[in-house]
Amino acid sequence: MRLKPGSLDRVREWAAELNARSTEVLATLRDEGVTVESVFLESTPEGDFLYYYMKAKSMKTAREVAERSAHSIDSYHAQFKADTWEERTPLELLISFENFL
Repeated sequence: MRLKPGSLDRVREWAAELNARSTEVLATLRDEGVTVESVFLESTPEGDFLYYYMKAKSMKTAREVAERSAHSIDSYHAQFKADTWEERTPLELLISFENFL
């Protein structure tokens, strides 16, 4: 996601809030069937970007559940996206391996 210019402070506030409310975040992920969600920040001369990595049983189901969610952390996240995301470009998954020993 390309971030809106000047939104870096808001991004860091959001990350701190989600980390502080990890119990709620994990409840949401369980509801959605998401097993992993990681977000990375890249700052370049062209702007700031967030890269999301998510693993779910079904990404379609995860999106549908997220859209209907009653968790307050999800409405907080939706407002964050409206405030900070300038452009969203989906990435193509080329490989994905799991090795749970």
